[in-house]
Amino acid sequence: MEVFKIVVICLLAAVVISLGSALFHLVNDKGDSNKMVRALTVRIGLSIALFVLIMIGWKLGLVTPHGIKPVQ
Repeated sequence: MEVFKIVVICLLAAVVISLGSALFHLVNDKGDSNKMVRALTVRIGLSIALFVLIMIGWKLGLVTPHGIKPVQ
């Protein structure tokens, strides 16, 4: 269970880093957008991998949905 959480957090961090890299290339590379497109493509791939990993974890019972507890 702990390894699953670490992998999910690492994938989330990689998505944010890839998004930041795309922003950096958007601001600094005036004529060449290939680096930005590559960074955004990596972000989409990581997001899909994260979604699939969470669905697999849910099917295996590693992730359990729970309701929001009302404040009393």
